[in-house]
Amino acid sequence: MTTNKTVGGGGFHHVAMRVKDFDRSHRFYTQALGFKETYAWRRGEVRAAMLDTGDGNYLEIFSGASEPAEQESRPLLHFALRTSDCDAATEAARGGGAEITVEPKDVDIPTEPGPYRIRISFCKGPDGELIEFFQEK
Repeated sequence: MTTNKTVGGGGFHHVAMRVKDFDRSHRFYTQALGFKETYAWRRGEVRAAMLDTGDGNYLEIFSGASEPAEQESRPLLHFALRTSDCDAATEAARGGGAEITVEPKDVDIPTEPGPYRIRISFCKGPDGELIEFFQEK
């Protein structure tokens, strides 16, 4: 049910974190907490996975957190808001004074099975938090 007419969506799509030990985190969330891996990919040395929390919302984990200070101060990379119109959501944010850090673009994440086709954009919220508008195609 869509109730937010401003961004054309309903709630969160995912929360993303950079983790120190990808395998350990993946095991914890999938085996201990029962999340289900829906998508996984690798770009060079960086591994990533979208883990369904059980209701269609996801926890996205990325490998690569190396500095303890980075992990303690910035474990949260961004949060994503589900939208049916990424471009309109971006313009609504821009109209509200947000700095757009990534203009809307189509992305094909190389997952198995087949690519995960999305349209995304990013902006900074009032306190510098990174917000992603996420449209599944």
